[in-house]
Amino acid sequence: MDAELVALATAGATALVQQMVTDGWANVRDRVVVLFSRGRDEEAVVGELEESRADLVAARDDDDEQAAADVQATWRNRLRRTLRDDPAAAAELRALLDELTPPATAPAPGSVQNNTISGGVHYGAVVQAHTVGGRVTIGEPPRRP
Repeated sequence: MDAELVALATAGATALVQQMVTDGWANVRDRVVVLFSRGRDEEAVVGELEESRADLVAARDDDDEQAAADVQATWRNRLRRTLRDDPAAAAELRALLDELTPPATAPAPGSVQNNTISGGVHYGAVVQAHTVGGRVTIGEPPRRP
């Protein structure tokens, strides 16, 4: 299997496991069922996904990072087999990942701050802050006697 498909399977498993503990899991689960149920019983795939989700929730509740990593490894291997056996599944997985992954160029919510001072002439420093702790010095520090 080429490196691109291995990377795709890894990214897919990471996204899948992350989505298992979100409010949007049911929608993602239904999309993943379609991906994995090619020629198989959909209910069996749903059962496997829900069992993994329960294992993941229990692992997180117990702070068991190894058990959480095992869930991810299981689905990574499963994705690798699916991609190997059905090359058309790669396009479907890429489309799903594109929907689940926010664009890399978009700033994180709340990460851009723009301030504008207007309405007059300001001859001194202007400070805008939520909380200022300690001493604030603008310009030269005060001289000590």
